[in-house]
Formats: sequence, structure tokens, C-alpha cells
Amino acid sequence: MDRQRFLLVCIALCMSAGLWGLYWIPQRMLEELGMTGGWGIIAQYLVSILLLTPFAIRRYLRGENTGLELPLVGVLMGGGIVCYANSFLLTDVIRTMLLFYLTPFWATLIEVVIQRRLPGWWRLISLPLALAGVSIVLGNTEGGGLAMPSNTGDWLALGGGAIYAAGAARVSFSRITGIFPILFAFFVYGGLMALVQAWVLSEHLGPPPTTASWLTLLPWLALLSVFFFIPTNAIISWSPSQMSAGLFSILILSEIIFGTISAALWANELFGWREVVGSSFILLAGVLEVVLAPRQNTTDAA
Repeated sequence: MDRQRFLLVCIALCMSAGLWGLYWIPQRMLEELGMTGGWGIIAQYLVSILLLTPFAIRRYLRGENTGLELPLVGVLMGGGIVCYANSFLLTDVIRTMLLFYLTPFWATLIEVVIQRRLPGWWRLISLPLALAGVSIVLGNTEGGGLAMPSNTGDWLALGGGAIYAAGAARVSFSRITGIFPILFAFFVYGGLMALVQAWVLSEHLGPPPTTASWLTLLPWLALLSVFFFIPTNAIISWSPSQMSAGLFSILILSEIIFGTISAALWANELFGWREVVGSSFILLAGVLEVVLAPRQNTTDAA
């Protein structure tokens, strides 16, 4: 890949991930309007599948890949986002994002253990910075130590980040071509994961919405899918095929900028010194990763 195209992909990825920092807003709005708990994310997956199915059928009739042949990619990436989305309903916005975005750690671990590829020296700087940021934000104010995830939402966010990083590594390692197969796999198999999770966590996520709620919210769900859910996931899910999983996991940290600021402005959530310093460390880690290793990462993406 030439340098100019690579930079465009990186910019598109940062912008798409940044918009996901605002995703908690429609997620909570859906809950208030009757789409209780995990049913909001289920509805968005189902609507997206309905909108994309005609294109999948057309590709199938032409003998092209539809994405149904990529179950592992779909389960990992789609399932990771399901965990992420549902964790917003069960814990603080900032805790969700900072636990989910331990993805640079998981991506590095996968590169070393599974892909047998040692990361560059710059990762020795960026990764500890990112982990230090999380430690500060989740630090126990009384004991001064690192607080482990303390509720279901925290664990969903942490596990979702690990699963999603594995999916990104799978796409990056396989060098899958084309956006549609990855996107359709994301929605189909991620939707199945959403149904399973809603059943397992039914006590936490609430009962299914009424038929009236489904009909009332259907136009809103369709608009959300067409103008946000599908296009942003198309870019984010496809981007790992254009770069290493490690670089991908760093660039999607742009979401934290949008998420932490929006949470402080509109959710009245705590944004004290821990959040400021910890978020700054994580963002600095992302900047260093890109600045210190631009040539190497461009080579990986080629």
C-alpha cells in the first residue's frame, strides 16, 4: 500500500472509532424508550442484517464471498462489540472505554504468542504508558493499588476488548480482501452472540421490549444502522486487513477522546484527576506508537 492511501485509511479509522465514543448516547436513549438492556444492540444487529442481506444474496448468486464463510472473524469482532455495547448499561462510560481499550495489550500478546512476531522497540514505551493510564483510572483511592473489575459491566468491557483484539488479529493475519464479507460476518455472527448474551445476562439486561416499542423505534433503528452502525463498522472491521493488529488497536483509542468528554458533559460522570491523567497516558501511548514507528507500520500494511 502506498503511503498516501495508508494515511487515508488511518484517518478514516480514527474518525470512525472516534464517533463510537458517542455510541453510549443512543444506546441509553434506546433503553429509556423501551428497548431495554441488551435488546438495543440486538435490534441494531438485526436491522443491519436485514438491510445487508439483499447484497449478500446478490454476491452469492455471483459466486462471490458473502462473509458467512468467516464465522471466527464474525464471532470475535462482532461478539467483542456486543460485550462493549452491553457494558455501557452496567457500568460507567469511562470505565467501559478504558477497560475495553486494553486492546493494545491483547494485540501485542497475540502478535508475540500466536503470530510469532516480536513488536518493535517503540511498543516497550507505548504499551506500559497505556497500562499505566488504566491503572491510574481504576486505582483504589484508599489503598492506592490497582482495582480489579468490580461488576458485570467491567468484566464485559475487559473481555470484549480481548475478544475484539483477537478478531482484528485474525483479519490482519489472514489478509482478507473486500469490505462486505467482513462486515456481513460481523453482523450475522455478532448478532448471534448478542442473542446468546441477552439470554445469559437476562437478569441484568432486562426483559424483551414490547411489540409497540419495536414498531415505534424501527425507523430510528433503521436510520441509526444506515448512517452510523453500518458505515463505521465497515471501516473499523475492514481496517485490520490494511495494517497490523497492534497499530489498529492503537488508532482506535481515538474513541476515548470523544467518549470521556461526552460522558463528562452529558452523563454527569466523574472526570477528576485520575480520569484526566489516565486518559492522557493512554492517548500519549497512541501518539507515540504512530510517531515512533510510521515507516515500520506502513510496511506492515503493504
